Amino acid sequence: MALNNPNQEKDLNEILKIRREKLSELCDMGRDPFKIMKYDRTHSSKDVLDGFDELEGKKVSVAGRIMSKRGMGKVAFVHIQDLQGKIQLFVKRDMLGDEEYAIFKKYDIGDIVGAEGEVFKTQTGEISVRAEKVTLLSKSLQPLPEKFHGLVDPDLRYRQRYVDLIMNEGVKDTFIKRSKIIASIRKYLTEQGFLEVETPMLVSNAGGAAARPFETHFNALDEDFKLRISLELYLKRLIVGGLERVFEIGRVFRNEGLDTRHNPEFTLMELYQAYTDYHGMMDLTENLFRHVAEDVLGTTKISYNGVEMDLGKPFERITMLDAVKKYSGVDFNEIGSIEEARKAADEHHVEYEDHHKKGDILNFFFEEFVEEHLIQPTFVMDHPVEISPLTKRKPENPDYVERFEFFMNGWEMANAYSELNDPIDQRERFKAQEELLAHGDEEANTTDEDFLNALEIGMPPTGGIGYGIDRMCMLLTDAQAIRDVLLFPTMKPLDK
Repeated sequence: MALNNPNQEKDLNEILKIRREKLSELCDMGRDPFKIMKYDRTHSSKDVLDGFDELEGKKVSVAGRIMSKRGMGKVAFVHIQDLQGKIQLFVKRDMLGDEEYAIFKKYDIGDIVGAEGEVFKTQTGEISVRAEKVTLLSKSLQPLPEKFHGLVDPDLRYRQRYVDLIMNEGVKDTFIKRSKIIASIRKYLTEQGFLEVETPMLVSNAGGAAARPFETHFNALDEDFKLRISLELYLKRLIVGGLERVFEIGRVFRNEGLDTRHNPEFTLMELYQAYTDYHGMMDLTENLFRHVAEDVLGTTKISYNGVEMDLGKPFERITMLDAVKKYSGVDFNEIGSIEEARKAADEHHVEYEDHHKKGDILNFFFEEFVEEHLIQPTFVMDHPVEISPLTKRKPENPDYVERFEFFMNGWEMANAYSELNDPIDQRERFKAQEELLAHGDEEANTTDEDFLNALEIGMPPTGGIGYGIDRMCMLLTDAQAIRDVLLFPTMKPLDK
């Protein structure tokens, strides 16, 4: 509860004192709620509401948190909340008895109770449970936020997600939907013959993406390790080993900033399929997104911030070169040298550094002029080799690779390759990354000798892709920030 003045703090202290005194009284009576081990609940609130025609006049037992109380003369009306929703309890002194009703009257909003009784409908038409017995299952020693305003402070909501879930029904719905999204993905991929696997989070070489890793020390081996930034290199090892279709959904860690779309730990899904290429990954992605939307939302048309995106239509496919030409007017097909690329960048106020090459500058143009326009589902294909160290070159144009990024709402949603399986070429790509690292690029990859050894054993032609699960959940739940789809997002310490 946010406190705005000393009087509020005084009132809160008095509430805390009173609630502890109530608990002490219950314990003195041998009614300590925290010693109750379980409660046999027969129905949820939704079961009672949906099944009223069959349950009317029958006894049920329900349980949940007290969210409101009114009455309190000889009769009280109480709403309790469980995972499925809310149900009203009709509590009458004549049914409970004087002693039990007196104890019941001391229960507070926030307390968790169980109730047994018949299902009926009140004179106002509300489906309720006529309580014959009410049992206190847990005493709430802290008051919930005032009900009409709820928990609205965003910072407090993220820090106290447990209160946020109690007070804001939409938040609970978001996380239930997130669970359904991930379950739908798993089911779809399993039906497509993919095997779900798990790979190490603690690694000696954090490769597979351009990101700065978190570092730690393993005392038992007296050796430094990193938290993974990607799932890629281990999953490719499994393709080498003959597991032809694999996927993993797991947390990765990137030592980067916090904003509406970035959290230092987030959920990534990567999958790899032998004997296909990035065109196969496009088809799979289009089918997967369409399936999940239909399965979870019941429609392929989604709305985010009032903007409608249609997953039912064929996704647009455009090369990075064509996209940059379309939105900036600069045709990199006509640019042959690094000097010409720098000149174009200077003319269009695109920043770059001395070590950046033509392909890097093309990508900067893309980020500056194109991304914000990619609202409808769009595959942007054929990236420059300089920014794609793990991807097969295009045979007809080796300056570019068989890679795509999938965009919606101006966001990158997925990144896919025709995977590089030539160990000689891969070693040269790693060498180029090492040079970037030497120039101070903390996001550059380092050479992974065991991965190169795996490639030398032999990896078949393979298509691979990584999906940002949190961004997918944001779009499908109309959540405005990544923190809204992470149960416990990273927060700045209160003392800072």
